[in-house]
Amino acid sequence: MENGGGGRDDVPDDANDHCPGTQSEDAGKADACAGCPNQQICATAPKGPDPDVVAIVERMATVKHKILVLSGKGGVGKSTFSAQLSFALAEMEHQVGLLDIDICGPSIPKMLGLEGQDIHQSNLGWSPVYVESNLGVMSIGFMLPNPDDAVIWRGPRKNGLIKQFLKDVDWGEIDYLVVDAPPGTSDEHISIVQYLQATGIDGAIIVTTPQQVSLIDVRKEISFCKKVGVPVLGVVENMSGLRQPLSDLRFMKSGESGETDATEWALNYIREKAPELLSVVVCSEVFDSSKGGAEKMCIEMGVPFLGKVPMDPQLCKAAEEGRSCFADQKCSASAPALQSIVKKLIKTE
Repeated sequence: MENGGGGRDDVPDDANDHCPGTQSEDAGKADACAGCPNQQICATAPKGPDPDVVAIVERMATVKHKILVLSGKGGVGKSTFSAQLSFALAEMEHQVGLLDIDICGPSIPKMLGLEGQDIHQSNLGWSPVYVESNLGVMSIGFMLPNPDDAVIWRGPRKNGLIKQFLKDVDWGEIDYLVVDAPPGTSDEHISIVQYLQATGIDGAIIVTTPQQVSLIDVRKEISFCKKVGVPVLGVVENMSGLRQPLSDLRFMKSGESGETDATEWALNYIREKAPELLSVVVCSEVFDSSKGGAEKMCIEMGVPFLGKVPMDPQLCKAAEEGRSCFADQKCSASAPALQSIVKKLIKTE
């Protein structure tokens, strides 16, 4: 159904006839909003001019680049990518801030090795929690008295916290602010775009896995970015096949009594009969990419493709331990792929 907004910027393309506009006090509440797919979001999103936006613009004046990390589907490794992107930029001697706005599922404190840390306040505002002197982090995860506590908040409270993060956190002079958003296109996304747009958003990186069940939602995420005017810096295909040194594999034998571990026997056999195989990297497709994966989708949607990151058990371990995958040679499958993507991103900037 076409809308009656006459081309107004605050009327979504899929809105009902006579849409009052997303900035109207009647947004999501008017009779014309009944049955509209955007009704709930419009009803809870902030309306009209916001005096706090002036304070946000002043606070963000010390931040050179602002990058959103988005995903259409949960569980695709978006927060892992955000964490490692931040580590990479910091190791390139940039001043970096990482803002976690996944209010209901904050993973960033764990992935940066900062569990149990607290936020401190000064006369300048909230102080980020620092991994290194040039990598600061802010997350609701630092504010929970118990890490197992559920955050059961409706849209307005989420919007309020995001606004407070942007307005009150004292990042200082930094080169990059990486914003790790929750999956989807809901309250948090509308809020972060609305509050940051006046300060200039460099763009969004969208993380996906290769299979269609993820790409379907990524198309929606790209559509969201185009509608709200956020440039898509590129799409990253994560978990793009499993890559692992053969020597790191476990081997099992099946028998009538079940499975038994045969790793030691198998590796000793290989050492004796074909030692050159121990340096081979084993590759396997985990997700179906027969329809072209993220690269083909990017061509169809007219957005850049930044590259593929393989599923690497060592990268998963680095995320669990809260450390950079670039600090040693353990993440031999994933670290080079991530470095290539970061270099492309820096060139884009």
